[in-house]
Amino acid sequence: MKIEIQKKDLLNLIARTQNIVEKRNTMPVLVNVLLDASDNSLKAYATDLEVSLTDSVPAQIKEAGKVAVSAKSLFEITKELFDGPAQLIKKDNNWLEIKQGKFLSKIVGVPFEEYPVFPTHSSENFSKIDASEFKQMIDKTIYSVSNDETRYHLNGVYFESVDKNTITMVATDGHRLSLIKKSFTGLSFNEKIGVIIPKKGLFEIKKLIESSVSDVFLAVEGSQFILKSGTCILMIRLIEGKYPNYQQFIPQKLSQKIVISREQILSSLKRVSLFANQKSKAILMSFSEGKLEITSNNPELGDAKEEIDVEYKGPDIKIGFNARYVEDVLKNIEQDKIDIELNDQVSPGVIKAHGKDNYINVVMPMRI
Repeated sequence: MKIEIQKKDLLNLIARTQNIVEKRNTMPVLVNVLLDASDNSLKAYATDLEVSLTDSVPAQIKEAGKVAVSAKSLFEITKELFDGPAQLIKKDNNWLEIKQGKFLSKIVGVPFEEYPVFPTHSSENFSKIDASEFKQMIDKTIYSVSNDETRYHLNGVYFESVDKNTITMVATDGHRLSLIKKSFTGLSFNEKIGVIIPKKGLFEIKKLIESSVSDVFLAVEGSQFILKSGTCILMIRLIEGKYPNYQQFIPQKLSQKIVISREQILSSLKRVSLFANQKSKAILMSFSEGKLEITSNNPELGDAKEEIDVEYKGPDIKIGFNARYVEDVLKNIEQDKIDIELNDQVSPGVIKAHGKDNYINVVMPMRI
């Protein structure tokens, strides 16, 4: 293998592999990126056996070939190169030589045959959706994903499409639930889709979208979620297992509704929660006609309280919440006003944008 490639192209290619390569040494070969030079392009393959990425950039191929080298080392060296072309040459011992002007370095490589078999797909049935809309759906659900590995089916976001026009994404950790629905035109899934996408795969999708992409193409094939964007393909191994019936966690009949300024309650929560227990983040919300009082108490730090005006005309309600859970919701609502819907101090609360039902957050109360 002998090629000439522009620094910016090589850097963009290798940068995308950095968070995918396996840093834990369960399989040492997975710290490497597989390079394949052929057909006027350099392809890179990276996988941790859960998330796999392949991408390509233009290159002058003088000799075709393949080699696997440390993704981190190649990235660090490429960052420090001058702008302009550089040469990559595979040596007989599978080392990769990088030359630019008077600079010369060699990275220890491994034979490409040692790299695991890379996942492939045969599906051509991709649905085109707006990338920014999809990223927004991820942002509005991913914070509710469970980190409890014993409940592995909750370690991802449930992706559901029951018709040709709507995608629903849901996440829950048992203490809170986030659900968002969006309409898209011309979804081409062959059948009803209901799959669990792992958290790491969603973070990689977000990173790919953030690199200024207007549209992405999605497909589900077997146990894989596939996303295509330009020359880049992400293949994400889905979480096996049955996702719980999330509809039963969403309260349907809530008797009290409070309308509040989003900025006002978010700002107040940030101040008052400074004195909450650092582990539980427990705060008490006391609702009465026209006002909300938020209080916190920590014997080791002190206490705090703040009163804000609200639109409410119901009975007095005192209810405890994890302040961080409420803040996570508020940070992901763009509207100026929010609705908090409650029944009593022991039932879950629902938080959503004022008058909107496409983005719903359920938060379980805490005993205080």
